[in-house]
Amino acid sequence: MGWSHYRFRSLWVLPAPPGTVYAVLERAEEYPRWWRQVRAIDRFDATSGQVTIRSFLPYDMTFTARATRRDPDAGVLEVALSGDVEGWARWTVTAHGTGTLARYDQEVEVRKTLLRRLAVPGRPLFRANHAHMMRSGRRGLRALLGEPGQAV
Repeated sequence: MGWSHYRFRSLWVLPAPPGTVYAVLERAEEYPRWWRQVRAIDRFDATSGQVTIRSFLPYDMTFTARATRRDPDAGVLEVALSGDVEGWARWTVTAHGTGTLARYDQEVEVRKTLLRRLAVPGRPLFRANHAHMMRSGRRGLRALLGEPGQAV
């Protein structure tokens, strides 16, 4: 594995039942409503679309996401990614106390030329950029699900 390869995991404890959380996460085209860093999702068809994201660093990432698994009984949503990143991402939604634990796993190889050139010196910043994006997404989803004190 090279410097442009990343594995990420985020755990979100959410104040809603798993079925509700799964239903929100399944509607990816609505992510920009509650997740600031998801700038646009343009559907190609029922299972794929183009995604543009941007966190605090001044660059956009654009890639195609294609659904590879939708399993509401198991609480799993998985996509294959291609474009500025190549790899996969998966949500796994399970009951957690009176709410839900949403686990996000992602494994990608960065293909965007500038980011590949800056892979070694930029790696800590790129990881921090991703962590910031995930914290913001968690806050936005918690607000959407009705947790007091959270702003979308």
